[in-house]
Amino acid sequence: MSIIVNDQKLLRFVQEVFQSFGISAEKAFICADNLVLADQRGIPSHGVARLKRYVDGMVNGTILPYAEPVVVREALSTATIDGQAGLGQVIAHFATRMAIAKAKQNGVGVVTVRNSNHYGIAGYYSQMMLEEGLLGLSMTNSAPLVVPTFGKEMIIGTNPISLTAPTRRNRPFFLDMATSVVPRGKLEVYDRLEKPLPEGWAVDAGGRVTTSAAEVLKNMTSRSGGGILPLGGEGELFSGYKGYGMAVLVDILCGVLSGGAYGDMVDSKGPSGENQPAQVAHFFMAINIENFVEMEVFQDKMDDLIDRLKASARAEGASRIFIHGEKEYELYEKHKKEGVPLQEKVYDTLKSIGAQRGVDFGL
Repeated sequence: MSIIVNDQKLLRFVQEVFQSFGISAEKAFICADNLVLADQRGIPSHGVARLKRYVDGMVNGTILPYAEPVVVREALSTATIDGQAGLGQVIAHFATRMAIAKAKQNGVGVVTVRNSNHYGIAGYYSQMMLEEGLLGLSMTNSAPLVVPTFGKEMIIGTNPISLTAPTRRNRPFFLDMATSVVPRGKLEVYDRLEKPLPEGWAVDAGGRVTTSAAEVLKNMTSRSGGGILPLGGEGELFSGYKGYGMAVLVDILCGVLSGGAYGDMVDSKGPSGENQPAQVAHFFMAINIENFVEMEVFQDKMDDLIDRLKASARAEGASRIFIHGEKEYELYEKHKKEGVPLQEKVYDTLKSIGAQRGVDFGL
């Protein structure tokens, strides 16, 4: 069962929860806007259902809400930032603004980040670049939830990638994807709904395919084996090794290049289960299109590419070919008009957080 809530009231509530920790309204808004946007775009796995994760992190000290990002290395087109274990959204927003400024001045801006935390949806930052008329790329590594091909131990993250590209007539191209079959949040959605997982999403402690979301989530918490499969699924038949390779690519650009953490080093739990900063790492690249080709030419070619894809022959029974981001744009418009659907368990959790933090619920 879903409960429909007004998106602006939801944004206000989540912002006030962040502000209850003493951070500025501006920083709280960045965090809240990121989470609510995920729900508006139909990505509940990364929406306000994640608020408890941030609240718990700020309470137990794995997230330091007052920490300020520090630039530790900088050149004309590049920079490396130490997030000081602060709020991932705030750190990533700071890094993206820097990448944008460098791209506008020097053609390309590449900023890596180490020692951060979960930054929400990757597309939030590539969209910031898109809004400035730039080609935008955003990546992050994450806690080990994914098993490598032929493995049964979680050692790499879901490691998402987002790319945005401007157009003239069509909606902008907006790719935002995990390099695993699904993100952890999707398993949590199935667990809350008590639905079996589709075969090929995850494996149990022995490395065998399972349909039990509860079992996989329990194994994740206890680190007893199993986990999510890389994009492509189990083994080599459906090219799971390609998703595995893409996840490692993200770890290289985010963790290795920044001098930060990667693989199973990215974790908010220490070897003995103690709380510790997660050491998440990010990568942002903004490209000034005009340094390569006239903007009008780029936009016209993007529109032509999209037109060709959408006009191509459809499979039997298929009514439409979608372009990445198209469904999300349409859901965003729908939810702006009609309200955002929240699962009942998520709604109840938000209400409990409000009571815990002394924030009026009012949804």
